[in-house]
Amino acid sequence: MSNTPMPSQHSTVVSQSTIWKVIIASALGTMIEWYDFYIFGSLAAVIATNFYQSGNETAALLETFATFGAGFAARPFGALVFGRIGDIVGRKYAFLVTLLIMGGATTVIGILPTYASIGILAPIILVIIRIIQGLALGGEYGGAAVYVAEHVPDHKRGFYTSFIQITATLGLFVSLLVILIVRTSMSKEAFDSWGWRIPFLLSIVLVGVSVYIRSKMSESPLFTKLKHAGKTSKAPLKDSFGNRRNWKVILTVLFGAAAGQAVIWYTAQFYVNSWLKTQAKVPANTVDTIVAIALFLGMPFFVVMGALSDKWGRKTVMMAGNLIGAIAIYPAFMALKAAAGPITPAVLDASGKVITPAVANNPNTVLLTLIIFGLVLCVCMVYGPIAAFLVESFPAKIRYTSISLPYHVGNGYFGGWLPFIATAVVSSTGNIYAGLWFPIAIALLTFVVGMVLLKETKDNSLHDEASDNPMSTEMDLIAQS
Repeated sequence: MSNTPMPSQHSTVVSQSTIWKVIIASALGTMIEWYDFYIFGSLAAVIATNFYQSGNETAALLETFATFGAGFAARPFGALVFGRIGDIVGRKYAFLVTLLIMGGATTVIGILPTYASIGILAPIILVIIRIIQGLALGGEYGGAAVYVAEHVPDHKRGFYTSFIQITATLGLFVSLLVILIVRTSMSKEAFDSWGWRIPFLLSIVLVGVSVYIRSKMSESPLFTKLKHAGKTSKAPLKDSFGNRRNWKVILTVLFGAAAGQAVIWYTAQFYVNSWLKTQAKVPANTVDTIVAIALFLGMPFFVVMGALSDKWGRKTVMMAGNLIGAIAIYPAFMALKAAAGPITPAVLDASGKVITPAVANNPNTVLLTLIIFGLVLCVCMVYGPIAAFLVESFPAKIRYTSISLPYHVGNGYFGGWLPFIATAVVSSTGNIYAGLWFPIAIALLTFVVGMVLLKETKDNSLHDEASDNPMSTEMDLIAQS
């Protein structure tokens, strides 16, 4: 029997024009938050020299990646704080607040004094700002995913929510594009000295536009109806984490979907960027350009995979992506090294100081782009359907709180710490490919857990939750999941 709701049956289904307004407003704000979050990682090498004591390039880069990871470590806590607000007050209010916090924190990085100016205070303040950013992002994604999902018809939820899934890659793409434009508009010395601040300061303009658009939006119709009916949770943290059956769903979602998605995402779109620069010695501008092109080419496939999940099922598409990703990552990086070409050794002076750094002398940019594009397709498979899957896995009264935790634990700890873990493993072993075993192992774990324990959710109806059907209670939906 079809679970597709008709507008005449459920007042929570809105018009097509309203759906697209919701998607555009939600996606724009979420993209800006991802932009804010990822310009830090995209500028890791420059930030390392400005905010950490000089002398050891690898140590400074590791410290920067640890600071990057601190923001991810804070994301689950932001999910709890803003998830609770979203389930009590409303989806719109929660992710409007997170946007303001993220934009403000990013702007502060753009004016923060460096280590040369204020010493140890510089990295301490930087870590605090990253934690604040992590808290904000922890509340943003869940709100946007839930907000869109609660507006759209059940049978096309994978398709519509996949536009939210584009925003993380789009935010990374825009961050790389802005950095490229700024970097090529001035000398390397000027960019390394002060030009790197411009992408951070630009955030305040982007946030202003998004806040204006989001302030014009209405609350989710499904949440509004539940609130009027007195069906919302008064204690979403207790209802989410004081329930044994819900914990089973949370842990299954974490290890059977979110963890594998996270490591594939950050390996294929983020770690590959720093790896090509530090291990294959491809020039920074070249790497940023080819990664940006690969991301741009791959973005439409998030929607393709989301739409396929409406037909084939969320589980089928996501598990295929985890398995293909786990198999493909290692040979793909070997192919990247080969395509980068031989490295011209660094030129040192008599004291051992680097005069000319080591550099790949003839990288095959077309082949590098195509390999990264192939990895991005794996990202599309695991990430395109996951917003719909997460929303369908939890009942409306605790949905914002519940989906945010496994998603941000997966992405915050398994994904966010991947660059640090992988770089540390490479540094300690001397094997430039050794860091890849971490994402491969996690992706395989997710494939096994997902195949055994994950339930298909594409036929779960969100709109029935707002009806008066006594069979569509929250606990029934948890049991079905």
